[in-house]
Amino acid sequence: MKRLYMLLFSAVAFTTSQAQSKFNLLVGTYTNTCDSKGIYVYEFDAASGDFKLKNSTEKVVSPSYVSVSANNKFVYAVNENGNQSAVTALTYDALTGKLKVLNTNSSLGADPCHLINDDKNVIVANYSGGSIAVFKKNADGSITEGQQLIQHEGKGPNVARQEKAHVHQVVFSPDKKFVLSNDLGQDKVFIYKYNPGASHEVLTLKGSVDVKKGSGPRHLTFSKDGKFVYLVQELDATLTTFSYDKSGSLKLLAETSILAKGFTGGTGAAAIKLSPDGKFLYVTDRVDANNISVYQIQKDGKIKFIEQQSTLGKGPRDFAIDPTGNYLLVGHQYTNDIIIFKRDKATGKLKATGKKIELCSPVGLVFTKI
Repeated sequence: MKRLYMLLFSAVAFTTSQAQSKFNLLVGTYTNTCDSKGIYVYEFDAASGDFKLKNSTEKVVSPSYVSVSANNKFVYAVNENGNQSAVTALTYDALTGKLKVLNTNSSLGADPCHLINDDKNVIVANYSGGSIAVFKKNADGSITEGQQLIQHEGKGPNVARQEKAHVHQVVFSPDKKFVLSNDLGQDKVFIYKYNPGASHEVLTLKGSVDVKKGSGPRHLTFSKDGKFVYLVQELDATLTTFSYDKSGSLKLLAETSILAKGFTGGTGAAAIKLSPDGKFLYVTDRVDANNISVYQIQKDGKIKFIEQQSTLGKGPRDFAIDPTGNYLLVGHQYTNDIIIFKRDKATGKLKATGKKIELCSPVGLVFTKI
C-alpha cells in the first residue's frame, strides 16, 4: 500500500510539474504587411522550449499590442490602423486558446500602440494621435465607448519624429495609484493620478518629468521592489534610471547608452523588461542594431552591463520572458519570426536554441497561465 501511495504521489507531482512548465504565449501581429489573422495563441513548454499553435483569431486588424485581464478570461487589443484605429475586447479560453471578439470601439486617436487594463478600465496610448483614451469595462468584459480622452500637445527637436506629441506607453504604478505615460514627441514622462471608479475623470495630471531633448522616451518598467524606474529612449538609445516614491514622483539618477562602443548605424530602441526574479534588465534595439542588451540590477537600483548580442532577426519590436525565467522569446517585425533564447538564470546571459516560431510580423508578446 505504501508503495502504491508513493507511485500515486510521484504521478501527481510529475503531472503538477508538467502543468507548471506549460504556458500560453499570446502574439499580436500586424495584418497589413503579410498574411496574418491577428492574435495567435501558442502553448509553450518552459522546460524544453518547445511550442505548438493552439488557436488564432479571424480577421482582427493589426492587434499590435495585447493586454490580458487579471482573471485570465479576457484579452484587450489595440487595432493599429491609422485614422480607422480601434480597441477590441475578446473572451479568452486559456485551455483551448480560443479567442472570441466581444466588441470593438474607436480608439479616439490614430495608431494606438500600447494598452493596460484592470478590473474597471482599459487605458490606451495613441501614438499618432498623441493622446490617452480611457474605456470602462462592462460586466461581461466588453468595453464602453471612450469615456475620457487626454490630448497631449507639444513637439521636440527631431523634426522627422517629434513634429507633435506621440504617446508611446501607459503603465500602472505598482500600487495602482498612478499611471505613467511616455511621450516620444515631447521628451516627457507624464504622471497621472488614477481614479479607477470615476466615470470620466479617471486620469488627472499630477505632473511630468523631462528627459534628454531629442531622446524620444518609448517604454519603461518598474524594478521588482517598485523603488526604481528604467526608461529606454527610442531615438538616441539612452537608458535612464529614475528613483520612484509612492507619491508618484520620479527623480533622475543615471543615464547610459545601449549602443555598442563605436556603433554608427541606425538605432531604434524598442522593448524593456525585467526577468521574473527582478535581477536582470533586458532591452532591444532595432534598425541596424537588431540586438538585445542585458544588465544586472544592483541593490541600489544601479545597473551593470552584462552582455549584448544579436537577436538573429530584423526589427525586434517586442520580447517576452516565460514565467519560470528559463526562456526569452524575441518577436521580429520584419523577418517574420520569434527567436527562442535560453536564459541562464544565474548570469542573465542568453544562448540561441536554434528554435523559432515563423509568423507574420509578430510585434506584441505576452505569456499567460493555462
